[in-house]
Amino acid sequence: MSVRVRIAPSPTGNLHIGTARTAVFNYLFAHHQGGKFILRIEDTDLERSRPEYTDNILQGLSWLGLNWDEGPFFQSQRLELYQLAVKKLLDQGLAYRCYTTTEELEALRELQKARNEAPRYDNRHRDLTKEQEAEFVKQGRSHVIRFKIDDQRQILWNDLVRGEVCWRGSDLGGDMVIARASDNGIGQPLYNFVVVVDDIDMEITHVIRGEDHIANTAKQILLYQALGANIPDFAHTPLILNQEGRKLSKRDGVTSISDFQKMGFTAPALVNYMTLLGWSAPDSTQEIFTLEEAAREFTFDRVNKAGAKFDWDKLDWINSQYIHNMPIEKLTDLLIPFWQDAGYSLTDGRDRPWLEQLVSLIAPSLTRLVDALPMTKIFFTNGVELTEEGRQQLDQEGVKALLKAILVALDINTVTGDTAQNILKQVVKEQGVKKGLVMRSLRVALTGDVHGPDLIESWVLLNKIGLDKPRLSQAII
Repeated sequence: MSVRVRIAPSPTGNLHIGTARTAVFNYLFAHHQGGKFILRIEDTDLERSRPEYTDNILQGLSWLGLNWDEGPFFQSQRLELYQLAVKKLLDQGLAYRCYTTTEELEALRELQKARNEAPRYDNRHRDLTKEQEAEFVKQGRSHVIRFKIDDQRQILWNDLVRGEVCWRGSDLGGDMVIARASDNGIGQPLYNFVVVVDDIDMEITHVIRGEDHIANTAKQILLYQALGANIPDFAHTPLILNQEGRKLSKRDGVTSISDFQKMGFTAPALVNYMTLLGWSAPDSTQEIFTLEEAAREFTFDRVNKAGAKFDWDKLDWINSQYIHNMPIEKLTDLLIPFWQDAGYSLTDGRDRPWLEQLVSLIAPSLTRLVDALPMTKIFFTNGVELTEEGRQQLDQEGVKALLKAILVALDINTVTGDTAQNILKQVVKEQGVKKGLVMRSLRVALTGDVHGPDLIESWVLLNKIGLDKPRLSQAII
């Protein structure tokens, strides 16, 4: 049997990290088994689905490197298939038209609430006669389609993560609505139903999703059986939790993949981290691996049952490892859009070799790509902002004379690594001061602070775009 799995996001919002982590697990399992990874867009919620969310989902999965083998398939384009399946259940007496009004359902809920009972539909229209149905139609009532659920039925499955799971039909809230109201027959089918029809049609062998779908699984197993189909294997993965142990949500800040991208996380690092959210490699000390490396090792017996807490520090560390080991050419490519979005000019001498030199200078200090913006601001602006320490350094006696001497030396020297060192030695000798004083003073004049990246390399880069002399002149005033 060839393994076929699917990721089925809903385009009612941007690609969420929980959905993306589910996509990662599906991808890893499919590739471990030599199977197919299928993308399905579940856009049955016509009111909330938006094309921009679909675009965000497709772009996010592509950016992460989770390339699908088939699809994307759109549920909104498969309505006829679902309606045929509904009709099949109606013809077999496994589903029926329910004419209960909104007011009647609300009254039922209030009664159950007063009795301290769990909310459930009481199946009141399951066995209507033709005459009763005709009367409801005459009254102008609309209807939904409900699937019959036997309260005495026991639903069992062997979950690949959680082992044996058992539900009773009486725990599922009564007969289930599988299609909305319609004046002219079968209306828009609903999530739990279309998911099953799609999985049957696409020959899905394994359904891998979050543990919050467990109740849906019990309902869907009944639908698979009613439609005469094979039941796929199920794996319910742990939820991603915040530091308080609650399900990660928008209230916790950034949760969409596009936001992580804007924050400067690299795609391989984010995928690497998501892989570790609920799964551990056979070598528990290994924390850095590619998708392909993880796929070779991925099995469900190493997926945890307990929720996985999101750890920003660990994500930052993993991201830094990828950045620090990345070729300078590639890192430069990733940083250019951040500089452009920040409005930094990449002209006036800032050619590709110059940019790569700049990236080499800051790369060891980067944790996220966005960290490059404050680190490199001095290379893209004409002036400098003095820190308090920097101001105190320039106010020291004799500092301006040192900077004047450096300016004089610059008139007859082009700054390279070697000439920069020679200029500093010359000024130290002529002025009779310690080298540290000269270097701290030069750093402040060039960057505004006593701390920063390598001084000589920074000086060389600033000299190439003609910013070192004006800054030295300004510091002397």
